[in-house]
Amino acid sequence: MANPSNPAGQEDLDRSESTDALSPAADHQGEQLAAALLARAQRIVVLSGAGLSTGSGIPDFRGPNGLWTRDPGKAKLFDFDSYVADAALRRQAWRSRAEHPAWRAQPNDGHRALVQWAQAGVLTAVLTQNIDGLHVQAGLPVDLVVELHGTLREVVCLGCGDITDMTIALDRVRNGEADPACQRCGGILKSNTISFGQQLDPTVVAAAVAAARSADVFVVLGSSLTVQPAAGLCDVAVASGAALVVANAEPTPYDGIAATTVRSDLSHWLPRVRVATASP
Repeated sequence: MANPSNPAGQEDLDRSESTDALSPAADHQGEQLAAALLARAQRIVVLSGAGLSTGSGIPDFRGPNGLWTRDPGKAKLFDFDSYVADAALRRQAWRSRAEHPAWRAQPNDGHRALVQWAQAGVLTAVLTQNIDGLHVQAGLPVDLVVELHGTLREVVCLGCGDITDMTIALDRVRNGEADPACQRCGGILKSNTISFGQQLDPTVVAAAVAAARSADVFVVLGSSLTVQPAAGLCDVAVASGAALVVANAEPTPYDGIAATTVRSDLSHWLPRVRVATASP
């Protein structure tokens, strides 16, 4: 994948950057071209980012109303070395996890539209930078979803590698353990997500690359495409012959190689898209 700089994900991850939006006329044209490509596609692969989940009430990070835009200091919560070294930061992170909007969020119409694509047999993979679990909650089969940056719904011990359900750790936090330790080895616990300074799981990256290579249409939904290696999946797909559709609220670095771009609200646009039924 191209440009492997900024290799780590984040505990949240690819978020829209604020730049000039396209005109309504250009957006309408983009929608029409994207619809035509998707209507005849047989192997659609989606790369989803935070812009898909904003319609479910989960804010992005770098957008105009993003978490880091409103409170830049919170970015430190997602730095791996700082998290390991600073118990006070971990206590703050656990409070943030307990209050995360993902626990109240429900899939939106954009998530549900992808379930319909899967039922038609033409959606072959969803590669997601989101950690909220809403794709599976919407009804996508687990084996279609590749969680590039992990999941907020699990906890991992940084000592022994034990993985447990996040709800167990959050119950301990609510019962007074501000920085709960691993019950097996006493090690530091962290959400099973990728923070700044951590590498993505090589097996997860390999699965994502294989999926991108298989696509005839590769659709980016709500990602600013500024975080590698996830953004580089666009290069992989295009090099393998896929048409690239970039649907994001703001321009991205990959718009120049896209067959078309779409600036519409994803929860409104995606349900209007009609896809083919997979050929036998």
